Amino acid sequence: MLLKISTTHKPATDLSHLLHKHPDKLQVIELSNGVAHVFYPEASEAKCTAVLLLDIDPVGLVRNSGKQGEHAFSLGHYVNDRPYVASSFMSVALSKAFSTAMNGTCTKRPELVDIVMPFEVELAVLPAPKGGEVLIRGMFEPLGYTVDLVRHALDSHFPDWGMSKYFTLKLTGKCRLKDLLSHLYVLIPTLDTEKHYWVGQHEVQKLLDKGKGWLKDHPEKEAITSRYLKGFAGLTRSALNQLQDDDELIEPLEESQTDILKETLHFKRLKVVLEEAIQSQAKTIVDLGCGEGKLLKMLLKEKQFERILGVDVSFRELEKASNRLRMDDMAPKQKERINLMQGALTYRDKRLQGYDAAALVEVIEHLDPNRLKAFERVVFEFAQPATVILTTPNREYNDLFENMKEGAMRHADHRFEWTRSEFEKWAIQVAERNGYTAVFKPIGEEVDNVGAPSQMAIFKLTTNEH
Repeated sequence: MLLKISTTHKPATDLSHLLHKHPDKLQVIELSNGVAHVFYPEASEAKCTAVLLLDIDPVGLVRNSGKQGEHAFSLGHYVNDRPYVASSFMSVALSKAFSTAMNGTCTKRPELVDIVMPFEVELAVLPAPKGGEVLIRGMFEPLGYTVDLVRHALDSHFPDWGMSKYFTLKLTGKCRLKDLLSHLYVLIPTLDTEKHYWVGQHEVQKLLDKGKGWLKDHPEKEAITSRYLKGFAGLTRSALNQLQDDDELIEPLEESQTDILKETLHFKRLKVVLEEAIQSQAKTIVDLGCGEGKLLKMLLKEKQFERILGVDVSFRELEKASNRLRMDDMAPKQKERINLMQGALTYRDKRLQGYDAAALVEVIEHLDPNRLKAFERVVFEFAQPATVILTTPNREYNDLFENMKEGAMRHADHRFEWTRSEFEKWAIQVAERNGYTAVFKPIGEEVDNVGAPSQMAIFKLTTNEH
């Protein structure tokens, strides 16, 4: 696993002073299951790059773990990705190799500690098994980084196998070095979740120490805290309670009323989508971005649908859907009708083909605008269901939400929210490019000049071209 940190700060070699690692020397740091190497492929006044390379011993890793498994084959523990991916091993190496820099100490040049520098970080490779691209962006982008991701195929020789959970991550942004290192220290194992050491109260303190100054205000602080602490509810509550400020509890009643309003709207939305799916006379349907399975449960009650598929990028959401549907206790005949799978809507997937209808309920606004073209091709060109039912928030209606600030969006993960005209323009162009027609309907009570809270497009594949 490889981490590169580069800067073009003038002079760029200030990076070596901050890291306490001389550019002309190869540094070796002993780890419990291998070694870490620190070296500089370039070190000039114009640009300086420091590299942290981990060499994990796979045999020693298994022998030291002491893990056993009744279902494992004899070499099962040796077949894993731990020596090759950025995980908690990388966090430990960061702490050991750059502890002085992470703590904000530079004895010879103390003035460098608080200087904001331009950084470019490359991390290969990063596993994100539960959330993928959306999760990675949600962790790093709120911290001010520009995120560039390359997702790797499972095997380039077998493209039908699809995409893997592994990404090469590139971050660019301006910050202090100690902040950058703290972000990486916390977020790398947060994304992977498979910590190689025991998680206890001491890890809560580590999280609070390294998250000081940024974690409390991060929009995903609950997810970061829970994942960093491997989902242990008691530890997570302890950490969040210590992050909490009294002024964060202002007007809880108004917030809960807003949540109730949004939940009521969501039920109306699902009901309208279900009605459209029934009217389409589809026998097979895929819910793209199914979340915790509320629409799936409604579809399952309709005998018209002989085959139902729920797709979501988040494995955790699919687990919630499975629990909501009680799939483990489901009758065999019923279980034959429904399936859940993890997948992203911006990568072609043959498993999405062959369905009569597709539902996308409040999904597209979670995609980056520059990924909409890829999404369009995946759904309308490759999967190509006869009917596509798509809903998205109406931005014009936001003015009526009393607790929303001007210019804010309804959810922290929304990348955009469209007006009615913007949505219709986009949908008509998508329909024309892919041989569909589009009809638009409001969802919820309409208000003069602003419309309804949600908007819906029903795309129908034209028979004369297909």
